[in-house]
Amino acid sequence: MPVTIKDIAKAAGVSHTTVSRALKGNPAISTETTERIQHLAQELGYTPSAVAQSLLTRRTQTIGMVVTTIADPFVAQVVEGVESVAQAASYSVFLTTSHNNPDQEMSVVETLHRRRVDAIIVTSSRVGSLYTSRLEQLQIPIVLINNQEEGEFLYSVAVDDRQGAQLAVEYLIGLGHRAIGYIGASNRPKSNRRRQTGYQTALQQAGIPLNPALVLQPVVNTDFKRGEAGLDLILGGQATAIFCYNDIIAIGLLMACQRHGINVPDQLSIVGFDGIEPAQYVSPPLTTVCQPRLLLGQTAMQMTLDLLNDERVHDSILPCDLIVRSSTAPVPDN
Repeated sequence: MPVTIKDIAKAAGVSHTTVSRALKGNPAISTETTERIQHLAQELGYTPSAVAQSLLTRRTQTIGMVVTTIADPFVAQVVEGVESVAQAASYSVFLTTSHNNPDQEMSVVETLHRRRVDAIIVTSSRVGSLYTSRLEQLQIPIVLINNQEEGEFLYSVAVDDRQGAQLAVEYLIGLGHRAIGYIGASNRPKSNRRRQTGYQTALQQAGIPLNPALVLQPVVNTDFKRGEAGLDLILGGQATAIFCYNDIIAIGLLMACQRHGINVPDQLSIVGFDGIEPAQYVSPPLTTVCQPRLLLGQTAMQMTLDLLNDERVHDSILPCDLIVRSSTAPVPDN
């Protein structure tokens, strides 16, 4: 049977209240008694009950985190950022997945709430605006990372999609490219719209007319297949460069180019978005807009802690950086 406070009290010859206070380091108990009881508790193998503590504090010291899928390379560093701040504050993180399905997202959020987590962090939420109507019932903080739905929601941290996309396209324009395509992702409506806006803004500011034939949003099952389908931009629109919604799409496009004998970057420059680890290991290594994934997670978790401590918080938008690698080059000569 697990060792209890009553067992320690019996062995020490004191009341269980004295033991409880001594284990918490209460100054009302003498230093000598505190050290004796804590040493005795260690000898007996006493482990505090998390359930009992949560009944007293009304906190479980747990955070629920919902990600689209653990197979997404983007997720790993975001989770690492959340956990680094959570562990420093003595919180544990429960991870679950939504598979980019709004119904499943709401279901797992409700499940986490029933598990009595203290707060919930959701990445790429598809139902962010619905949480407001549930706030009174849930009564716990919900923080969204890269929210994907329009409307009023609770608290959020996101990257500046427009700024990142504009940075990428301006770089391609600086290399002399004028026929620049965009491969988007219709299943991430909000960030896709913002990245496409950044793409269009860069073209407009450079005096380059928007060519609708160079904008594609393939309706397929995976991002990799969206990249493969994007090859039509080259074959049909005579693009010399393509900016992709994310790195997985860019890698899919890169693989399709290799199968069709299209040299990257001599015949086509490709830029991705996210800065995932695999992007630097493909051939050629991928030029990409890097999201500060670790900082996204850290910021979201710190925002969560601030909310739990009844502090005022503000939504946060983080800038992106461009990482130039070998998948881009000056526009090829005809």
